[in-house]
Amino acid sequence: MSGEGRPRRILFVTGMSGAGKSTALDTLEDLGWEVVDNLPVTLLERLLGAPPSPGAEGADRPLAIGVDSRTRGFDPDHLIARVARLRGHGDEVAVLFLDCAGAELVRRYSETRRRHPLALDRPAEDGIARERELLEPLRRAADQLIDTTDSSSNALKQEIRARFGTGGEGGATLAIMSFGFARGVPRNADLVFDMRFLRNPHWEETLRPQTGLDAPVSAYIAADPAYAEAMERIEELLALLLPRYTQEGKSYVTVAFGCTGGKHRSVHCAETIALRLRERGFSPTIVHRDLARNKDGRTQEA
Repeated sequence: MSGEGRPRRILFVTGMSGAGKSTALDTLEDLGWEVVDNLPVTLLERLLGAPPSPGAEGADRPLAIGVDSRTRGFDPDHLIARVARLRGHGDEVAVLFLDCAGAELVRRYSETRRRHPLALDRPAEDGIARERELLEPLRRAADQLIDTTDSSSNALKQEIRARFGTGGEGGATLAIMSFGFARGVPRNADLVFDMRFLRNPHWEETLRPQTGLDAPVSAYIAADPAYAEAMERIEELLALLLPRYTQEGKSYVTVAFGCTGGKHRSVHCAETIALRLRERGFSPTIVHRDLARNKDGRTQEA
């Protein structure tokens, strides 16, 4: 199982067809990973034993392997067992599963006019249901799960970069997100704070076109009588919980702050908490999920 060119880190990227595997693999390749897609599982050991290509970074270069229901010889139980054997020999191996709601997958297939690989002569819904049942054991065994139902391609790229761009699975990667409840709670959020108890800048005509990134909006929100104590308690809670997530081996933690439209209160609170956590030694990335949709001044804050 050993070899001079054997990668030290291996990531299997799998999941539902149409959930973004190609985007994830392309992003990993941009990050410097060696990427192999749809490799027959029977050829895995040959791949791992092969010397690195000329000019490659050798064993220090991580390897991402894309596998899904289209892969020849694909068997979820066999793949799970293979991952366990690799770990037993000391390899740093993880499984990333990309999921997506069935209705959204149907929409994507309809939009691209592609046929589902497991339903070439039937409706896409049939293939999606069959694939979900097939992949369920692998989904349960996955080390990391990303649900792309509400994510754009750019958002998925950003999340892959956050998780695997600077150290990958070595420690918990922290993301602070703002969002609007009007567009749904983020599916990947681990902790959600509802900031709708704070007074709403939407009702002030001069503040409505601005965002939580603007000083007048921030000052207006911070003047709420409940603001200071609430933010202090949230900060203390996160300072307590985040190290525990790392101790439990959680690779990625998303803390989401929500308001009605994702433009004012949630944005300000996400920025403020991220700043406070940086002062405590954390390194969060910030994602404002719905802010770009509100740049034209139209918002659902009401």
